Amino acid sequence: MFAVVNIAGQQLKVSPGERVFVPKLAASIGSTVKFDRVLLMADEKSVQIGSPFIKNTSVEAKVLSNLKDEKVIVFKKKKRKGYRVRRGHRQQFTELEITSIG
Repeated sequence: MFAVVNIAGQQLKVSPGERVFVPKLAASIGSTVKFDRVLLMADEKSVQIGSPFIKNTSVEAKVLSNLKDEKVIVFKKKKRKGYRVRRGHRQQFTELEITSIG
């Protein structure tokens, strides 16, 4: 069984027991979050496709941790002008474990 769900603007294919990383959510560690924007749900027998979402269907997940990605260096330069800027950025993520679909 799997589902395609819209989480924070990203479409992810998830199945029960799977761990996924999504952009940081405003939820505390250990809490349960519910996503009702399910685009597609499939099991061994049937496939349901939403238009755009499937009604009365949701995906539940448990928040495991909040963490940061590796540092990305952003370097800007304009030749012959003496302009140089070096900045770093670390994207923040939330790790979720999918507990149930449906």
